[in-house]
Amino acid sequence: MRTMASDGDIRVLLALDLLLSAAFASGVVWGLDFIGVLAFTPRNVGVTTLVLALVTYLVVLR
Repeated sequence: MRTMASDGDIRVLLALDLLLSAAFASGVVWGLDFIGVLAFTPRNVGVTTLVLALVTYLVVLR
């Protein structure tokens, strides 16, 4: 029996990475806003999303 292995389309992996990073970043920034450490703004969520996505990419996909 022959099996085929595929790493998948990198665009799909990057899109999922950004989507999940955005969801997690929203929760983190909301929690930090709740305790008064960081304001919940689109800019803070966006920057946190990009940082999380970059770290995930470097650790998992490279």
